[in-house]
Parts: sequence; C-alpha cells; structure tokens
Amino acid sequence: MEIVKIVAFAFIALIITVVFRNQKSEIAVLISVIVGVLIFIFMLSKITAVLGLLQKLALKANIDFVYLTTVFKILGIAYLASFCSEICKDSGESNIASKVEFAGKILILVLAVPILMGLLDSILKLM
Repeated sequence: MEIVKIVAFAFIALIITVVFRNQKSEIAVLISVIVGVLIFIFMLSKITAVLGLLQKLALKANIDFVYLTTVFKILGIAYLASFCSEICKDSGESNIASKVEFAGKILILVLAVPILMGLLDSILKLM
C-alpha cells in the first residue's frame, strides 16, 4: 500500500526535522520542503492517471476542453497555494501564509468567472 510508504517517509522526515529544528531551523524548513516535493513527485503518476481519465470522460460527455483545462488550473492553484501556505506556517511566517492563501483564492475566482459566465449563458438559453 502506497499510503503506508508515504506515511512512513513522512514520519521519518518529521523526526529528522524536529531534531534539526532545535539546532538549525533553516535546515528543518529545507527538509520539510524537500519532503513535500518528493511526496508530490511520488504522486505525480497518480495525478496524471486521474487527469487522463477525466479527459476521456469529458470527451465522451462532449464537454468543451476549455472548461476542463480551467478546472485543472484551479485545482493546481489550490494545491500549490496550500502547499506554499503550509511551508510558510512551518517556518513561522503565518502572515505570509495568509497572503498566499488570499492570492490563491483571488486567482481561482478569476479563473472561475468564464465558467460561471458559460453556465449562466446556458441557463439563459434554456429559458
């Protein structure tokens, strides 16, 4: 089971990070970032498989790829903003973390506007 490997890796990294946090906090933050990136790389094949499946479903359902691409971008922004925010919080910079979260929400809103406009246009055509 892959989750067991990920959890074991995360616990080992956590122990190493806690040890270094008392001595050199910069190294602890660096270890935390590297662990996050490695877990993301490990999960990249799973993400790619899900994206491929969603593309096939969208093709069968005759959904415009513009909408699907926008949803993928929104998911990417959400995950990256969350990842960065958590690293900032781990570093003790909760102020920067909240700004990253705010920026992510604004970018998601900007990307969602065309989808909302398309949805409203479809509703108006049905009426």
